[in-house]
Amino acid sequence: MLLAGLALYGLSLTLLVRAGLGLAPWDVFHQGVSEVTGLSLGTVIVSTSFVVLLLWIPLRERPGVGTIANAILVGVGVDVFSSVLPDVGGTAARWGLMAAGIMLNGVATGLYIGAGMGPGPRDGLMTGIARRGHPIRVVRTSLEVAVLAAGILLGGSFGVGTFAYALCIGPLVHIFLPRFTLLASGDGCSDTVPAPAPA
Repeated sequence: MLLAGLALYGLSLTLLVRAGLGLAPWDVFHQGVSEVTGLSLGTVIVSTSFVVLLLWIPLRERPGVGTIANAILVGVGVDVFSSVLPDVGGTAARWGLMAAGIMLNGVATGLYIGAGMGPGPRDGLMTGIARRGHPIRVVRTSLEVAVLAAGILLGGSFGVGTFAYALCIGPLVHIFLPRFTLLASGDGCSDTVPAPAPA
């Protein structure tokens, strides 16, 4: 589940890049840094992940196997998929890629978090700060607004896809995460699906 989720995450991000209609806030930042430095998008994602992990140290957060796998494999996946997926033309095709990318991202998030092997670097930063007594909604919004603003200034792809992602990813994860969590717990035949714990 962890490996499948991270592979799908890399694929979903590549689809959003190919759509060219806007990325998720962190990925607007990653793409902006890539544009400025000339590094591949995947290299920037991996590098940023390890910089974020350094910020875990004062927060006393402990990474899991899934955390390290996330830090490495998502970026690697983006570079691999970027090398084989062609650019697309036409408005309908681009919107289709955007929709597919957002949907797959929701599935991927449910898989890798549902595996229960450690949060991704950026998720752990958010929860670590929140544990210091700050509302998680405020922490998440503040982090994402900050990286989005930086990414836009650096030339990252910001647009309708950014808003679509922001609106859709929460409901999608709400659907997929409980199901994959049940699967990981070995109770996948249950007829009841628990709702995620409130943030």
